[in-house]
Amino acid sequence: MGAVVVEPGPLSLVLGPDQVLDRASMLLANALLGNPDTAAGFEVLVGGLRIRFVTASAVAVTGAEGMVTLNGSELAMNTPVRVAPGAVLELGPALFGIRYYVAVQGGIETQAEPLRAGGTLTFGHPHGHGFASEHAPARRALDPERPVVARVSRGPQAHPDDAGTWLRLTTDPWILSPESDRVGARLVGRPLEPARAQTRQAQPLLAGSVLLPPSGLPVIALAGHPATAESPVIAVVRDDDLDLIGQARPGQMVHLLG
Repeated sequence: MGAVVVEPGPLSLVLGPDQVLDRASMLLANALLGNPDTAAGFEVLVGGLRIRFVTASAVAVTGAEGMVTLNGSELAMNTPVRVAPGAVLELGPALFGIRYYVAVQGGIETQAEPLRAGGTLTFGHPHGHGFASEHAPARRALDPERPVVARVSRGPQAHPDDAGTWLRLTTDPWILSPESDRVGARLVGRPLEPARAQTRQAQPLLAGSVLLPPSGLPVIALAGHPATAESPVIAVVRDDDLDLIGQARPGQMVHLLG
């Protein structure tokens, strides 16, 4: 069993791969280190995380791209790197994408308490005798100056007569609102007409569901979504593209392609 001391920055969480907003990046980080797919790691919004390794281990950083250093020297992204006791990993502001993912060999042990400065986290024993995938294909982070393109299909509450709503949803440009969070990506633009199939009964909700609330401004349900919602689900983001939404920045353009 190993340990690290953390300075978490403003928005750093320890999460399992099923809880993160960019699952592919978390899974890649684990794969690079030979961790199980279910191993937890850090999701770091924008940057600010500082980790000091009490014991020797290995680390991989994926997702967003920015100045990431190990003992003051730039650390390669999407690559497993061995670290000695006392080594310090620091994540500077993300320049591309918005969420870093940090995996430690053996997987970080999750805890109920929020991360606090100077807190100690433990990680498990390595699985196997080395890195499982040193040459995994790198994932390039999103360019904040380019639109995010996500494919969608019609949702279960899309009304067959609302062709105009569907056309505008899938052709109008949308902007990711600063009010977006882990619960939902809120889109800003010319409001859509409220769906005719609007229901006041709570319906089961899945990540990737595109909700149309009374405001007419779509909301894409993300990993932290509630179990149910009353607003109709007019579209569903393709699962392969949902991670892109999780890496989009507030103010970035989003295109939903039907």
